Parts: sequence; C-alpha cells; structure tokens
Amino acid sequence: MPTVTNLSRWLLTLLPLNPICVRLVNSGSRRLRHLYIRSAYLGVLIVLLLALLMQSNAAVQNYRDLAAAGASAFQWVAYFQLGLICILTPVFMAGAIAQESNPKNWDVLLTTPLSTPQIVLGNLFGRLFFVLALLACSLPLFAITQYFGGVPGRAVLMSYLVSAAAALLVGAIAIALAVNRLAGRRAVFTFYAAVVSYIGVTFAIDLALRAGSPAGPGGVTVFTPINPFLALEALLQPSSYPRPDAVALADMGSFARLWFGSPVAVWCWLSIGLSLAMCLVSSLTLRQVGATQGVPWYRKMFGLGARDADTRPAREVWNNPVAWREAAARANTLPKLLARWGFILMGALWGIGLTIVYHRAGLDHEGFRFAMLATFLTEFAVIVLIAINMSATAISREREDGTLDLLLTTPLSQAYYLNGKLRGLISYLAPLIAIPVGTMAIAGIYVLFDGFGRTDGVTVATPVVSSSRGTLSIDAPVILPEVAFTLPIVTIAFLAFAIIVGLQWSLMSRGTIGSVVATVAVVGLVGSIVGVCGWQAGTGISTVGPFLSAFTPPSLAYACLNPVGALGASIDAPDDLGQARIGLIAGCLIAATAYILIVLAMKASMVKTFDTTTRRLAGTR
Repeated sequence: MPTVTNLSRWLLTLLPLNPICVRLVNSGSRRLRHLYIRSAYLGVLIVLLLALLMQSNAAVQNYRDLAAAGASAFQWVAYFQLGLICILTPVFMAGAIAQESNPKNWDVLLTTPLSTPQIVLGNLFGRLFFVLALLACSLPLFAITQYFGGVPGRAVLMSYLVSAAAALLVGAIAIALAVNRLAGRRAVFTFYAAVVSYIGVTFAIDLALRAGSPAGPGGVTVFTPINPFLALEALLQPSSYPRPDAVALADMGSFARLWFGSPVAVWCWLSIGLSLAMCLVSSLTLRQVGATQGVPWYRKMFGLGARDADTRPAREVWNNPVAWREAAARANTLPKLLARWGFILMGALWGIGLTIVYHRAGLDHEGFRFAMLATFLTEFAVIVLIAINMSATAISREREDGTLDLLLTTPLSQAYYLNGKLRGLISYLAPLIAIPVGTMAIAGIYVLFDGFGRTDGVTVATPVVSSSRGTLSIDAPVILPEVAFTLPIVTIAFLAFAIIVGLQWSLMSRGTIGSVVATVAVVGLVGSIVGVCGWQAGTGISTVGPFLSAFTPPSLAYACLNPVGALGASIDAPDDLGQARIGLIAGCLIAATAYILIVLAMKASMVKTFDTTTRRLAGTR
C-alpha cells in the first residue's frame, strides 16, 4: 500500500497539484487581461453565430431549411474558432519562452525538489489551461445549434477535439523551445510565422492536389491529417470533401487506410503523440541546458562566439546605433540567422522554380496564377507577422528588461530613437520583403519578354460579358509586367504602416504580450477592411475600382495576376484593359503616399507624447 500511495501522490503532483501549474493558473486567473480576452472571444463567436443565423433566416421555409441554416452557421463558427485558437495559443504560450528562457529562472527551478517532468508539464498545462478555458466557455454556444438540427453532437465534440489537439501541439512546441533555449522573447514571431506558413503551405498544396485530380475536385489528400483546418473540413463537409469509399479503402494498406479513412483521428492522435514526445525529450534534456563546450564550427561559420560567452566578435555599428541594433544586433544569433536566411533561400528557390516549371509547361496558365498567388499571400502573411512582432516588442521589451531606462539617460532624442527603430526594422525586413515581391517580379519580367518562346505563350483569353457588345474574349498577360515595380512600392509602404502601429502600441503598453495582441488586432482589422473593399471594388465599381484594388498588397497581387477577373467592372472592351492598368499604377502611387503620410503623422505624434508615456510607465516590468 505505501507503494500505491507514493505512486498516486506522484501522479497528482505531476499535473493536478503541480506547484508550477497551480501558480500559473492562480496568478493568471486574477488578471483582467485574461478576462477581457475570454469575454471578447466569446462575444465575437456570439455575434458571428447570430449574424449567420439572421442572414439565413430569410431563406428558411421549413424545418429542412432551418437545419441546413444551423449546420452552415455551425461550420463557419467552428472554422472561426479554430482560427482564433491558432492565433491565441501562441499569445498565451509566449510567456513560457519570454520568462522561462531566462537562464536565471531555470537555475532557480532546477534547485527545487521538483522533477523535470513536473517542471515541463507544469509550464505546459499551466499556460494551456487558459486556452482550454476559452474552448470550454464557448461550448454552451455550440450546444445551442443543436436546437436547429442538422448538427450532430459528435461533430461538435470532434471539432473541439481538433482545436484542443492543435492547442496542445503548439504548447508543446513552445515548451520544447523554452527548455532547449532555441528562442528568446520574440516567441510570438516564431509561433505566428510557423503557424501561418505551415497552415498556408499545406492548405495550398492540398487545394492543388484536389484541383489536379483526374476525376475532378478530389477529397481527402495526404495533407488532410496534418492540417487542423483540413481535418475539420473532412469532418464537417463529408460530401464536398469526401473520404475514399469502402472499395478504395479495401485496396489500401493498413496505414494508408487509417490515414485517408480517418483523418480527424489521425490528426488528434498525431498531435498528442508529438506533444508527448516533445515533453519527454524536454524532460530528458532539461538538466543539460546551459552547458557550454567552446565554440562549435557552425557558430564560427556565422561569426558567433560560444553560447552564453562573455565576449563576442567585434561588429561595425551604423551612424544610428538604434537602427543598427534593431537591424543587426537583435538578430545575430544562430537560430535567428538560420531561420531568416533559410526563409530567404527557400523562398527564392521556390519562386524561381515556379517560373521554370511554368516555362516547361509543367503548369497551365491558371495553375501558375494560383501557385503564384498562394505563394505571395503565404510569404506576405509571414513577413507581416514578423514585422508586427518585432515592432510591437521593440520598446515594451526594453522597458521590461530595463534597457529603456538606460537609453533615456543618454543624449539620444525622441525623434532619433524612433527614427532608428523604424529604419532598423525596415532594414531587417528588406531581404525578407524581396522574396515575395521578387517572385512576382521574376514572373512579370518573364511575361514582359513574352515567355522566352514558351510553347503556349503567356497570354490568357478570358470571356467577358459586355453590356453593349455581348460576350467578348479579352486577351491579357498571365501576370501584368508592371507588378515588378508596383508591388514593392505598396508592400514596403504597408509594412512601414504595420511597423509604426506596432511601435505605437509598444510605447503605450506595459508588456510585450499586450502590445503584440493589440497590434495584430489593429493591423489585421485595417488590412482586412481595406483589402476586402479593394478586392470587391475592382469587380464591382468601374473606373475607381483599379485605384482601390492597389491599396493593399494582396488585392494588388490578385489584380496583377488576374486583371480581367479582378478589374472586370472597368473592362467592357479590349481597349479598356490598358486604362485599367493605368488606374492600377496610379492607385499604387496614391496608396503608398497615403501609407507614408500616416506613418509620418503617427511618428510625429509619438515624438510629442514620448516623454509623458515613458514617465507614466517608468519602471514597469
């Protein structure tokens, strides 16, 4: 019996009574920020569900229509909830890296009687508790959809399981990074970049595989069980995204039968298995963190010293040391260098490879357009999130670690400091920006030289219904060549706007997490509204549509890749395409000017209020 008692006590202290887990839950539950996040999360879901139900109310004629409306509303809310979980989980888990990546914190934890599994699991579930609480608070809302019919209870529970598995996997990655000290305070950047790029790439490849199916739009692919949104689609839309039938499954092996026949179960078990594996590895390596063994060859190759060394190679500082620190010093660690230049190398090879495959007729016109648009949107989203994270933590991070207090004692002026932040961040992002815009520019130059003799040419004939001439066929290039100079202008201006918004919130916020969340909300809201309006204006408003389509990089990229479809309202004859292209260029210049004026105005306002704000938040940690 003593053995059983000791085992039960150990299991209880491993998770339910884990001191670290209890401390994190108790301290976090008292914070108003968590209450506001939960309230806003639930409020957004309620508004979305009510809006969808009210929109479908006019078409409801019988109980069948009511069930269909309830099922449709549930599907949209389920997708939206999964997206919010993927966005909010990195925010809650960022504290694991931001706080526990400090060697002093680990030194204290390792001197306590806590075992390594207790430390790892306590940090994981203590922070993951708030994400699971978000899921739990929305369960009654999903239960209401049962009254409309058309929504099986199993689908509700399985959708929650998919979201919980995604949150668990992201949390385990955060703890693994913290234990092995592979990331610093910019945890939100690492998570958001990884989440967006992974989901975007796998989703785009899945769409391409389905579109290229010989039998028409296909169903479950090899990427379905490794993408939570695809797994949720297979669960909620079995008719439009079907699994293989019984005959096809019978011809498969046991592993393939499970992979393609039960994508939701594979996703959940795969996420749980990977999370357990990372927790086990973290527990085994926890005691070895911080050990130094000289300078490895791979660190010497990048001009770095030994990890945690007191000395480092000399560096050349710019005229503005603040700008140099943001552009060079902050990113001069091995993991960050590998991540940055790995992104640049892989993006460049991918962009050049797409054009080569298209030149050799490996892609048709529409396939090339789709691949280019998916590539640009994914890479642009990653870069925007990087810009938001870096700018939103540029000042608040220095306030937390006390660096800002030291800088305020130097002769640096407010304008000099903010100009350095803005210039340094843009300089850091410049090589990253060159990848998506360079990919589009390569395609535009390729079209400008008429495809260098490509067999099928580089012109697409698109049918257009004219109000005066009936149906016309308008020839347009597969991508407008002017994308080579219009897209970089708008992209750099938009990123400068995102950076200045991040600096504004970083100056006003007490901590890095709050500034990142606020910046994501503001930039996401502004970008979504302007982008959707520009996207719709091109197809619905003549003359002015091309101007508005150029106000965000995604809508401009779409207009350059599909000019006849994106600017259809302004194209009523073959000669109208030239006028629409001129309007697109003019809109690009107007948009860039507007963003620059906004940046200058916000920076001037920040200079005026800098002293007041820093004095009010002085000493905040």
